[in-house]
Order: sequence, then structure tokens, then C-alpha cells
Amino acid sequence: MMKCKLLCAMLFFSSLASHAQQSLLEKGDTLRNIELPLATIRESKGNRLDDFSAKKINKKTLTRLNQGQDIPHLLSSLSSVVSYSDAGVGTGYTGIRIRGADLTRINVTMNGIPVNDAESQATYFVNTPDMLSSTQQLEVSKGVGISKSGVGNFGAGIAINNLDIQYRDPMFSYQTDFGSFGTFKNTLKASTGLLHEKFVATVRLSTIKSRGFIERSNSNLKAAQFTAKYAIDAKTQLIFNYMKGYEKTGQAWNGVPQDSLQTNRTYNELGVKSDGSFYDNQTDNYGQDYYQLFLDRQLNQRWAVGSILFLTKGKVIMKNLRRFKIIKTTASIPTSLVRIPFFSTTDLIRQLWLDNDFFGVKMYATYLSKKVDAGFYFNANRYQGKHFGEIVWAQQGINKGYRWYDLSATKSEINGYSMLDYRPANHLSIFADMQIREVRYILNGFRRNPTLMHDLHFTFFNPKIKGTFKKQHHLASLLVGIAQKEPNRDDIEAGQQFLPKPEKLLNTELTYQYQAENGFRFQANAFGMFYRDQLVLTGKINDVGAYTRSNIDKSYRVGIELEFRYVSEKKFLELNANVAFSQNKILNFSEFIDDYDNGSQIEKKYRQTDISFSPNIVAGGRVSVFPFIRRSNSRFQNTSLDFLPKFVGRQYLDNTGNVDRSIQSYVVGDVILNSPIRLQNNSLLHLRLGVYNVWNKRYEANGYTFSYIYNQQQTTQNYYYPQAGIRWMLGLGISL
Repeated sequence: MMKCKLLCAMLFFSSLASHAQQSLLEKGDTLRNIELPLATIRESKGNRLDDFSAKKINKKTLTRLNQGQDIPHLLSSLSSVVSYSDAGVGTGYTGIRIRGADLTRINVTMNGIPVNDAESQATYFVNTPDMLSSTQQLEVSKGVGISKSGVGNFGAGIAINNLDIQYRDPMFSYQTDFGSFGTFKNTLKASTGLLHEKFVATVRLSTIKSRGFIERSNSNLKAAQFTAKYAIDAKTQLIFNYMKGYEKTGQAWNGVPQDSLQTNRTYNELGVKSDGSFYDNQTDNYGQDYYQLFLDRQLNQRWAVGSILFLTKGKVIMKNLRRFKIIKTTASIPTSLVRIPFFSTTDLIRQLWLDNDFFGVKMYATYLSKKVDAGFYFNANRYQGKHFGEIVWAQQGINKGYRWYDLSATKSEINGYSMLDYRPANHLSIFADMQIREVRYILNGFRRNPTLMHDLHFTFFNPKIKGTFKKQHHLASLLVGIAQKEPNRDDIEAGQQFLPKPEKLLNTELTYQYQAENGFRFQANAFGMFYRDQLVLTGKINDVGAYTRSNIDKSYRVGIELEFRYVSEKKFLELNANVAFSQNKILNFSEFIDDYDNGSQIEKKYRQTDISFSPNIVAGGRVSVFPFIRRSNSRFQNTSLDFLPKFVGRQYLDNTGNVDRSIQSYVVGDVILNSPIRLQNNSLLHLRLGVYNVWNKRYEANGYTFSYIYNQQQTTQNYYYPQAGIRWMLGLGISL
């Protein structure tokens, strides 16, 4: 029903498009700016002298680079960023690490609203297909950053603004992209334009399909978004944003065994049946709905207030075939299910369900004067999750529809923070930020330990202070901040006496920037991230038989990020280059290896090792050429050619620093050609071609490892996630 309503709205909006005078890309200079809600953008301010601490990608660049790959791949050209994909082509399940921090430690917000899952603390961009087609700006901050809603930055932050309401005139656009591995992307978008100087609405429908590089890693993604703004009066605006995403992806989570990399790089072991064939519906199915309502009011020239109400609903079904040993309760199937006593194993198809609601409110007040920029924010949210599992089919011995676990969890948070940016002199600015988070987390059992209950309380105080000096072409700043965060759901699967402690981070950022008048800019950022009680995988089995992360006393990341940017005088050429050098160490690390001969674990101690997935060198950038930019009357004026190279140094799969458990360094590069052609009726024909991994590099971007002792021999198993070789995408679009 929802899709039918959106389609009807699309047809109505498209009928208005004939009145448009110019295409979207050609009329940007003539449009009156329709301001986005203050609640979504005010918290991103960190310094009025220069907003250098965060890297922003605007709508124009997003349009050029977006051919269906997810956000992690689009951000891969930034410094200290490493991206990867389970399926190997940038669609489906994708991931990103920034300074070695993964998506469980990166604070992700959408229009100021938390996106990270409340329990796992991870972000799954597969749940929001083609969100880039509506995104107005992406902002990436590193280190503790400034305070935001949700879990504080524990390595980095990604802020997404996807309120797509900037159109003054009616518009209609359609874009299709297709290419290697059966990848096919369609996007329809339409807007009413600004009606009676009060109302504007935009709707988007998207589909993305791909069979993936890895066997049975196909993805089928669908999305819809509706955004509307109503100006109540000259100082008050109301915005509603609804976004729906649905994904069905083949499970490729296990990766490829190391011994298969040379002979069968696309091998997928998941779903194998007892006869050697594969179950063809080994899938992950997730639907998520976002409801967001913004109210902002400008009280006077200095004060503004606003609020956000939000609800995020999600439901996931993981359907897979497994072989269980019925006689063992550790296989998650109770012994009471056994009806035929003389067999010990059976093939079965199970469904793992997660049904959750995340809702809350955010309120703010800001003050702006010549010397003072201040903000006061309050957030309250609650998460309610239901975890349960059902047997769909069993070869023998188990009744269909049996629910072997049915558990619930709730997580409530109250979060308040304030920011003050004071400018005592023309060249000096002092910024302070204080955040208090109060969290209560109630867990009523785990799948493998259903009787294990917890009622946990956490209180965190996260202060930051930054001083900035700027004079003529030079700018220098120093930031010192503290971030703390609670363990995630998997970490807490332990007895009361073995519960992990919260993690703590002390972050320092020393930055120098030089901006020349000839379009050249240089920036150096020296950082130190010093952790206490960081949670890492050690291989240790805890008191309830779970492999969970363990606190380590001390660890750190120190390094320097160098960035260069040059724009030619005629804007014909734009060069962006970056390189990051870092040392990422754990002090006094212990590895635990299962000893199946003795039914115990062996501990190996290391004095100093490298933190896993933290390369010492990461380099990248973007070279952009605009061949017709000087010809103001050319139909090809906005044609661009982008080259995006990337180098990633060696990454270790665990925290032992063992080269035999690592990912080799690699160099890859992408080329993207865009050619928007202005037609005689001022509509726009959009052609683009992307060639990815142009050197056809065989490389892996992610993986994991484990070791065990059996028959007095230690065996180490490495699994990797190979990425596809050279591939292409061809796009064709029209904007009216």
C-alpha cells in the first residue's frame, strides 16, 4: 500500500515537471536556498574560525561518484579510511574503518538522529539502500569529535544529511546504472517545488540488484523516501522525513578460506547440505522504517530553538540451513526436542528473528552573537528489541515451527550536552563541549544462555576543549577530549563477576593548516588516541562459554595525517591527496588458544603488538578534471573525469602481530566519467561510466582468524573477503 501511494505521488509530481525552467544541476545558482532544520546542522559546528576538523562531501560530488556503491566505498578516498564489502562489489553488506575503528565505534547520525544499533552499536548501511541519492552532505570527523546524539565518537563520526527539500521549481529525474556482476540500479525522484512560498515535498524510489562477486552473495535492495517541509511562518518551519529500506542478501559472512584464494576466490561455504549441494535461500532479510519530525523556530537574531521526534522500526529474518548435533544442548537445540534417540545430527532450516523499535525526542536551544556561539541539547530515547528463533524445517527429530528461544531487551538513554565557542580576539577561538550520558540496559537472556539476565547502569562524562589560532593564511589548533562508551550486547554475555568494563579514550589532535591564494591548501594533523580498558578479541572463553571481547589495560594509536588540495585558477583541475602514518599498539596482550586435547585453553603473552585492522600507512585522494569548464555556453560544461587511487598497508587479522595472520598491502584505483548534457529545452541528459579496480588487482580487504590445538598440533585458519577485479558501471539519466 505504501509503495502504491508513493507511486501515485510520483506521477503527480512528474506532471508538474513540465513547468521547470532549468535542470537541477543548471539552476543551482538561481535557487533561493531553502534552509535545512537547525536541529540537524547546529551540532556540527565546532569552530567559527574554520571548520577544518571535519571533512565534508557536498551534493555535487556525491552525484558524480554515486553509482550504487554504499557509503563506505564512496568515503574510501578520504585519509585514514579503509572500506570493504562482503560480496566484493560494494553493494549488500559493506563496512568501513577510520583510523582502524570499525562501525561499532563510529558514531553515525542521520539528520542528527542516531543510526547505530542500540545493542550491537554497529551501523548497517545495507538497511538504507541508495540513501546517497537523497543525501545533501556527508561529514566525517575523526577522533572524539564534538558531542552528538547516541554513542560518542570512539574513533570517528559520520553525519548524514538526507533531507532532500532544496528544490524551488518542480523537478523529475530518473537514473539507471548497470554493469558487472548483474548490478542494476534504478532511481526515480520528483519534487513539487516550492508552493506558495510555504511547502515543498520530494519523493524517491530506488532499487539495487547485484549477484555479487562471491557465490550466492546476491543482493536485492529496495527503498523509498518522502520528505516535506512546511513554513508555518517566517521564523518557524516543520519538516517530516520518512524513509523505508528493505534488503534481501545472500549470506557471505564466512568469507573464503585461505587455501581457496588461489583456486576459487568466489567460494562460499555457507548453506552446504549433507549431500554437498547448497541451500539456495541462505539469506538475510531486513526491513527498516524511519519516521522523523523536525520543528525549528528562530526566536530572534540570537536565539533559536527546536525539537525532533523520531521512530525507527526494524525487523530482521536470518534464514539459513545448519547441521545440528541434537544430543548436545550447546548446539542451541534442547535435548527435549529429540524424538528419535538413535541419531545425533540433522539438517535443519532455522530463522533467527529480531523485531525492534527505537524512538525518542531531541530538543535544542542555540545562541549566536559576535563573540559567542553556544548550544544546549537534550536527548531521550528508548530501544525495545525482541530476539527469537524458529525451526522452519528439519530433516528429522524436530517439530516445524518450534521456537527454541524467545528473549527481550530494552535500552534507555538520557543524553545532555552543551557547546560554547568563544572568540576573545579576532585571531583566537576557544571551544568547549561537555556531554553527560545516562544509560540503562536490561537483557533478559541470550540465545546460547537464555537464563542469563542483566540490569546494567552506566553514567559517562565526556568533556572536550579546543583552542584555535588563525592569522592570514595560517591556522593552528589543539583539541583534547575524553570519550567513554558501554560494552555491546555480545560483550555482556558473561556472569556478573566477569562483566567487561566500559571503554575510555583520551584523544589529542594538533592541527596546522596553510591556505594559499593560488588554490593550494596543506593540512597536517598529528593525533594521539590513548585507550584504557579497550575491548578486543583475545580468543578467551568466559565463564558462560562465550567468546567475547576482553578489556585490555592500555593501548594507543598515534600518527599524522597529511592532506593536500589544489584547484587551478580556471577550475579546470582539482587535486586532492592524503597520506596517514600511524603506530597502533596494544601493551601486554594475551592470546588464548583452544586446546581440544586437554579440554582447556593455552595462554600466550605478548609485550607489545599491533592492533588488528590498523594499517600503519593509508594513502588516497582524488584527481578531478573538468575539460569544458571554461566554455560557459557548452552543453558539456559540467563534464568531469575523476580518478581515485588508494593504497592500504598491511593489516593484521588479530592482535598478535603475526604476519601469517594478516592482509597484504594493496593498491587499487577507480575512474569515473560524468557528462551531464544540457538539451535544448534545458532538461538534462546525464551519462556516466565507472571503471573500478582499473588495474584488476587481486586483493582482500577484510578477514578473520582463529587457532586451535588438536592431536598436539596447532592449526590456524585464516578467512578472507576477496574483492572483485576490474568491473564497470554504465549510467543514463534524465532530469526535467
